Amino acid sequence: MRSATAGPHPEDVAGGFPAQPLEHLDALWIQVAGTLCNIACTHCFVTSGPGETRHPLMTRDEVRRRVAEGVALGVREFYFTGGEPFMHPEMLEILADTLPHGPATVLTNGLLLTDARVDGLTRLARASRYSLEVRVSLDGADAAAHEAFRGTGTFDRTLDAVRRLERAGLLPIVTVTRTLEEEPLLVRERYVALLREAGIARPRLKILPLFRLGREAARTRGYAEAESLRDLPASSFDPARLQCGSCRAVTARGVYVCPLLVDEPGGRMADRLADALAPYPLTHGACFTCYVTGMSCGNG
Repeated sequence: MRSATAGPHPEDVAGGFPAQPLEHLDALWIQVAGTLCNIACTHCFVTSGPGETRHPLMTRDEVRRRVAEGVALGVREFYFTGGEPFMHPEMLEILADTLPHGPATVLTNGLLLTDARVDGLTRLARASRYSLEVRVSLDGADAAAHEAFRGTGTFDRTLDAVRRLERAGLLPIVTVTRTLEEEPLLVRERYVALLREAGIARPRLKILPLFRLGREAARTRGYAEAESLRDLPASSFDPARLQCGSCRAVTARGVYVCPLLVDEPGGRMADRLADALAPYPLTHGACFTCYVTGMSCGNG
């Protein structure tokens, strides 16, 4: 849906930057675990980790209210992220609350997927009329590459989680990151081969670019001045390329334009979803990455 107060169309620009309209609110990202995580990845764009509570855990009631807000505005699917969602002691209950309203996806590093949690997820998936997806992050095609980002011992544990999810019939989506210099087709072939060698009969893969935010900005560099959508000709701007034309994100601290910008200046839009439907000026370097790659954080 497009807000009645949506303001300028994308042909209008503010300060030389395109303004992305919210054409329809399809997806709601819920940072259920805040910035709390069981590991501290060196490329984490929201600098999550043990003891990180800039965005605190959302309560179960708070998530219920946000889901109800979203449904009233036309939201069709829900994504749960963090931090690490399974740091939340009521994550399975929260999924049970949410699945009657639409498909749900949990983004996880896989390290906390105990047999009991996998069993719980399987029961929820079988009982729901809507799909339940589990996305597991894998950031290297071998132990050395993955563990440079995620820590010693995480590679084998992550692959084991993927195998257990597949055995349970949940067919996880494995999310990998690549630099802009890497050829996507070659990245896909490399990871599909890895997953098949690991015993995954039906690999599902999603490739995301690295974002120069949070710890990644410290590990390598932040965005350069040239990595910007400033002065992009209005005639060439395609708002359909960006997920912020159809989503918003919520944390315990409010409503944000997207899950990437929950710690960035200007990313917070409002307290209520209904007040966060206006166009968003694409001033951040992350907007540049999204636009030039045509990526979406969603499952598609």
